[in-house]
Amino acid sequence: QVQLVESGGGLVQPRGSLRLSCTASGSIFSINAMAWYRQAPGKQRELVATITKGGSANYADSVKARFTISRDNAKNTVYLQMNSLKPEDTAVYYCNAHIASPVGVYPYWGQGTQVTVSS
Repeated sequence: QVQLVESGGGLVQPRGSLRLSCTASGSIFSINAMAWYRQAPGKQRELVATITKGGSANYADSVKARFTISRDNAKNTVYLQMNSLKPEDTAVYYCNAHIASPVGVYPYWGQGTQVTVSS
């Protein structure tokens, strides 16, 4: 059974920083693309950033130059460094990973971690 567990959310003031982590565990053969999504109240879930197994990253326009996605393949972990946070970044953040396991290759989701940007 594969699980993704996120950590690092919380309350931060505008212009502050937070670092989210997401670690995959279980019967894992390999992890392909990993990503962070977010969902604000009353809005659809949106893609924030993606990273390939080789480390190539892409970002939503709204977070470019402020957020950085990275991964440690040895630890099955993806990170999201968030700087210069704005109130509009407030959302539940979810990690996503395409994982090869004994049952096949499927996308998995974490449980979500709340990020609140407020003074």
